[in-house]
Amino acid sequence: MQEFGFELALCRALERERPDRLYARQLGGGVRGRRVVDVVALTPGPEFDARRAITPETIPPLAVESSVGPGTAVRPADALDCHPDRARTVAERAADVGFFERTRRDGHTVVRQAMRYPDWVGELVAIENKPDLDTPGDLRDQLRTDVSLGLFDRVVLCTDSYVTRAHLNRFPDAVGVWRFDPESGDREIIREADPLSVDGPGVELLERHPGRTDVRVVEPDEKRRQRRRVAERAYGKGWRPDLPACARCTPAEAPVGDASEERGGVDTDVADAFPWCSHHERFVRPAADCGPDCAGYDPSDAPETDRETLRAEHSPWDPDPDGVRRRQVGLDRFE
Repeated sequence: MQEFGFELALCRALERERPDRLYARQLGGGVRGRRVVDVVALTPGPEFDARRAITPETIPPLAVESSVGPGTAVRPADALDCHPDRARTVAERAADVGFFERTRRDGHTVVRQAMRYPDWVGELVAIENKPDLDTPGDLRDQLRTDVSLGLFDRVVLCTDSYVTRAHLNRFPDAVGVWRFDPESGDREIIREADPLSVDGPGVELLERHPGRTDVRVVEPDEKRRQRRRVAERAYGKGWRPDLPACARCTPAEAPVGDASEERGGVDTDVADAFPWCSHHERFVRPAADCGPDCAGYDPSDAPETDRETLRAEHSPWDPDPDGVRRRQVGLDRFE
């Protein structure tokens, strides 16, 4: 099965099995390197309700990491560690999503936090999908880097292949291994994942060259910052893809056996709508496969799907929180 369809089917199955978690696809899994993790599973931490009340979207990382607090309002350029123009853009976005509040003072925009940023991130699990272990690609290096870096609490490899002892010996012992059937949704745990040291320093692989491998030590504070960034992106993004604006692409359900031969074994009677392309006769990744460069491209309005309602029904994500904007005595009138 195509890896993209496998990934969608896995996310759907995990969300049905553990609706108390949040799931997201294709997130940055490195600190300085270019690692991209297929699926991230996030377990809410102690102050999750406070985070959920702010916004359904990603809070800009630079806003969270700035010296802007809930007390005295400050100018963005003085509080955000970036170019002044970038600082203003980030502050505007943080205000739009309800994390900052803005006002004017002495002719300048000043901001403060609408509330203290909560401690809401619990366990982060990285899941690497490789349906066919006969074509592993860079899988070994990826998993070794995940374990040595320790950015995630646990790391799992998920496959549709029969897993042999030889396969297991190729991967770090700490990596968990699942066998997943995307057609039935059945998942077998071949090996449990060991907890990783997320609070200590890690080692990240950056580049491989003939006769040389470039690595760097990642300090604990860098890992904490990146974990928060991964969690924020996961909260705002989710795992359901957008459908492209093409007449050949229609909403379809992930494979469930031979329910519909004319659609490659997909069942359209179930809720989750994924991008099925009649030109390619497979699920497509809209960001990479769709658009004017595709020979089958037929411009049209994107099909209507209610991804927000589906996500809210099957996870703790809130699409319409009350927000936390407030007024304080002594501050000027906010915009």
